[in-house]
Amino acid sequence: MGIMGGLGAGLGGFGLMGGIGLIFNIAFWGGIIWLVVWGVRQFSRSNAGASFDGSTAIAPQQSASEILAVRYARGELTRDEYRNTLNELS
Repeated sequence: MGIMGGLGAGLGGFGLMGGIGLIFNIAFWGGIIWLVVWGVRQFSRSNAGASFDGSTAIAPQQSASEILAVRYARGELTRDEYRNTLNELS
């Protein structure tokens, strides 16, 4: 075979591109893992306030009249329901 005992004998049996191939393999899988983690974080951040029906949750620091106004603007309440509830809150 020669003095070195073959092309990959000095590289721990990985072959001629053993060290470089190992580095690229680790970088590839590290990149895939990073991409999955990044995607999950982006998805969870964009849906942080969403409920099951896709509507955005109302922030807890809003007052009852502000929440009522938002629900009226969305069309969840009629004008009469909005006015009656607003009068009850006052």
